[in-house]
Amino acid sequence: MSNGGEAVVVCSDKSMGTGITIWDLDTGDRLLHIPSCASPPHGLLCLKNQFIVASQIHKHGSVGGGAISMWALNKPQQPLWSYPLEAIGSLACTKDGVYLAGGAPSGNAYLWEVTNGKLLKTWRAHRKSLNCMLFSDDGSLLISGSDDGMICVWSLVSLLDMEDYESFPSLLHYSADHKSSITGLLTTSGSSTLVLVSSSLDGSCKVWDFGMGKLIQTQVYSVAITAVVLNPTEQLFFSGGIDGRIFVNKLEIGLVDDDPVFAAEDQGVVLKGHNGSITALSFCQSGLISASEDFTICIWDVNSWAIIRRFDHQKGAVTNLAVIPRSSLLSGSNHRRGFGVSLLDKYPLPANSSRGNITLALPCQFLKENQTSINFQTTDSYQKIYDIEKEHTPASMEMKLEQSLEQRAWATKMAKHVMDMNRHMQSRLLDLMQSGFLWSRSTEMDSPSTKKRKTLTFKSPPLEEEEKQP
Repeated sequence: MSNGGEAVVVCSDKSMGTGITIWDLDTGDRLLHIPSCASPPHGLLCLKNQFIVASQIHKHGSVGGGAISMWALNKPQQPLWSYPLEAIGSLACTKDGVYLAGGAPSGNAYLWEVTNGKLLKTWRAHRKSLNCMLFSDDGSLLISGSDDGMICVWSLVSLLDMEDYESFPSLLHYSADHKSSITGLLTTSGSSTLVLVSSSLDGSCKVWDFGMGKLIQTQVYSVAITAVVLNPTEQLFFSGGIDGRIFVNKLEIGLVDDDPVFAAEDQGVVLKGHNGSITALSFCQSGLISASEDFTICIWDVNSWAIIRRFDHQKGAVTNLAVIPRSSLLSGSNHRRGFGVSLLDKYPLPANSSRGNITLALPCQFLKENQTSINFQTTDSYQKIYDIEKEHTPASMEMKLEQSLEQRAWATKMAKHVMDMNRHMQSRLLDLMQSGFLWSRSTEMDSPSTKKRKTLTFKSPPLEEEEKQP
């Protein structure tokens, strides 16, 4: 296998047996298959091109109903399985691979330090399911999108404040301009100001300029938008529709008009090649990559807009795709020394824990001086929720009571799970004791005084499937 070139990593959410497939983008050959993975949209990422990290909502054996798994790309070995408090759907990591964020269907968010697995923060980020998460390119901001159309921007500085990990973190910006579920979030990295692009099932893509603190562009479509991606030059954005079409539109950055730009879908190029909803979009050296519910992955030439290669994923619709260097799969590839991953903690540790202190990256520090300088245009509903949680009012007490009831329900579920495990262990212990008794009888009958008796033998029963898993 050549060192050059790229590979595409894909997975489905239909069945754990489908697993992860990695294809060579140049030849179309299947390079690797990793079993036991079923990740929801935005539930798979490649950590520094060294590890695949995937959320597993339907993984059996966890109290919370889910798991997060990590595979090393350059060596065959068993994955690390971590079991958070609840099922995790969307995942995001900083560019340097130091921090991993996860969002739950409950609206809760989690932040871990990757190298030691420490759970740094958990908080109620949204009122409804948290669909997608994204770190800004410099790692200073965490952006989250919800099922109710809300977008929130969090300062990593406030999330890493270890004085009280249960406190509500500082909310920098928020928006409720979308009227339905958020399906994609992007930020630009090449421009002088941070620009956010969001897509939604409400049939629109919106462009936000953090420098001006306002919405600068709204692209309206006739169908729900299920995925979005920027081209490498960050001049165009590609929006995948629920009907299989892909819309190509210009990114309007640097406009000085007070009113945002509104544009219809017929003002751009439309790519047609899928028969099902677009589930994921990305870019590689060859061009645009699209995945669809029609079980195909296509590579498009961005000059001719023609499909130059098509992959058939017969085991299910692809929900996630990522592009990695093909050299990442080589044993002994140039992975950075000292970088590793650990099992992720289920519970936050106390601030005075011996696990050590957190060192903040320099790009985060400017936020301390500018935490409230920019705000999205929005309604004041989310701010009211934030104020309620800060004050000791009857409304806040009611919210805390709701949280307490949820925690009690989870504790009851965990206790039942522990009791089931205990009964299972007792049953296995009785089996082993029975086996020991039969073995002793067999030994006794083999003695000279009992040669004429029938010998009893014992064969160990095969381990159950769930016990074979790490």
